[in-house]
Amino acid sequence: MIVYAITDRRSLKDDLLGTVERQLHAGVDYLQIREKDLTDRDLFELTRAVLSLSNPTNTKILVNGRVDIAVAAGAAGVHLPSNGLGIRKIRRSMPIDLLVAVSTHSLEEVVVAEKDGADLAVFGPVFSTPSKVSFGAPQGLETLSVVCQSVSMPVLALGGVTVHNAVDCVDRGAAGVAAISLFQGQVELDQLVGKLHKV
Repeated sequence: MIVYAITDRRSLKDDLLGTVERQLHAGVDYLQIREKDLTDRDLFELTRAVLSLSNPTNTKILVNGRVDIAVAAGAAGVHLPSNGLGIRKIRRSMPIDLLVAVSTHSLEEVVVAEKDGADLAVFGPVFSTPSKVSFGAPQGLETLSVVCQSVSMPVLALGGVTVHNAVDCVDRGAAGVAAISLFQGQVELDQLVGKLHKV
């Protein structure tokens, strides 16, 4: 299972870099820096700070929505919102090895993302979660299954994901799970990630 952690410093009780360092050492596969309210300079400096941390399992660092900062800082890729820059445009103008992940909320968006050259899609919300209320009702496992069967690129389940229902997501075809709060805890993070990797 692919484990995709997303940052949100405003929901943390602890230092952001300290939390990220624990996530890197726990072995998450992807880390999305998602701090939308930072200035360009602060986001660049945060990205560079994250990239300077020890990264023993070669976690891929992605920057949310900012291709220019991802490239300038030396990140592995970018995570695009569903209404963000076109993937084809990015592919024409940016390094060929830049990873592109995309947020999606419908089967149509996932199919278009794959057609346009995305490397992976984060799909949701699959389950009920307060942070995704603006995207409508939970999609559910049946819709997740249809989406995963419709494309060949990895699709990760997002929204209300727990260590328990992550198994259900993979059973329905998801390549992994993406989450914010699930990976912010201090206790046994390495065991949590290890357990998810075995699913």
